[in-house]
Amino acid sequence: MDLLNTLVDKGLRRELPTREEALAVLATSDDDLLDVVAAAGKVRRHWFGRRVKLNYLVNLKSGLCPEDCSYCSQRLGSKAEILKYTWLKPDDASRAAAAGLAGGAKRVCLVASGRGPTDRDVDRVSETIKTIKDQNEGVEVCACLGLLSDGQAERLREAGADAYNHNLNTSESTYGDITTTHTYADRVDTVHKAHAAGLSACSGLIAGMGESDEDLVDVVFSLRALDPDSVPVNFLIPFEGTPLAKEWNLTPQRCLRILAMVRFVCPDVEVRIAGGREVHLRTLQPLALHLANSIFLGDYLTSEGQAGKADLEMIADAGFEVEGTDQVTLPEHRALDGGGCSTPAVAGCGSHGDGGCGSHEGGGCGSHDGGGICGSAPASAPSGNEPRTDLVAVRRRGAGTDLAPNA
Repeated sequence: MDLLNTLVDKGLRRELPTREEALAVLATSDDDLLDVVAAAGKVRRHWFGRRVKLNYLVNLKSGLCPEDCSYCSQRLGSKAEILKYTWLKPDDASRAAAAGLAGGAKRVCLVASGRGPTDRDVDRVSETIKTIKDQNEGVEVCACLGLLSDGQAERLREAGADAYNHNLNTSESTYGDITTTHTYADRVDTVHKAHAAGLSACSGLIAGMGESDEDLVDVVFSLRALDPDSVPVNFLIPFEGTPLAKEWNLTPQRCLRILAMVRFVCPDVEVRIAGGREVHLRTLQPLALHLANSIFLGDYLTSEGQAGKADLEMIADAGFEVEGTDQVTLPEHRALDGGGCSTPAVAGCGSHGDGGCGSHEGGGCGSHDGGGICGSAPASAPSGNEPRTDLVAVRRRGAGTDLAPNA
């Protein structure tokens, strides 16, 4: 396919594809899907080898957010029956982080719901960052706290934060359709603030909210222009109790095309499969590792994820290796160009909305005991195009509970 050969050549040269080329990737047929994965996989391996970076979420403050992001289970007016709790104490957050690090994660993403932190909140999170770093040698920390005010990014950096996440989520032209309590420009401004403070900038998107192919290409091209070190790709979980509860628009094949398009547009950037991979990619998750070089380990903010043990087995079975703490995540030219962070790896987090990483809707399944993808199989085999609402389960363990986390 001439298109794929062209995209591989451009990816190896860090050259931006045309919009038409990016749209063409999303328009490819299922018959061509493996060719698309193989082509994008060449770009992924050129810049990142066969390493997979593991990241771990700690939800510092869950629910009761005043923002109205339609996709978010923590939003204003959400009826989703998620865990709701106020700020975790630093020692509690550190214990939660330690579970993920023991499972192989090299970065911890600290999340708090809300429009953005107050100065007191920044003090609180700064203490938590210092506690985690004191108690867990070599850990990298990303903060995900919503919209930043002047000077707050600098204070987080001084406290030891390595990165800051804030997603664009969707195209500028459709942003007002999903959120009214803040603007697309507010989000861009926060990413700029993080970058200017010397934090590794992380910003990504959510697919599956009813957007067009043009919208997806728009937001990914906007991300390329922002030049974050990492781009998390979330797949919407239509959480019951949210306005987008009926938006089941994704198939495993479409998710792979989206990831391939992101890789071609952002060839040398850490691409992370974030919330929703278990629900939408399902048994095709191993193929997605040929496109993305980073995932979250274990549970998400408000929903359960695949068992940590199953994540590690999947990575090994697919012929990949977990990235070690002594390995540098980004290609040398990005690390040397001052990607905002002096630490070797620059992962960031995958915020679905204000104050969040990974997935507010979650990305999870109901069972972790079997070591399989998600829970037990339904009585009859589902069609590949059917939504799998049975794979969505609210997180009931880990941060904010007395139960051990899934790591």
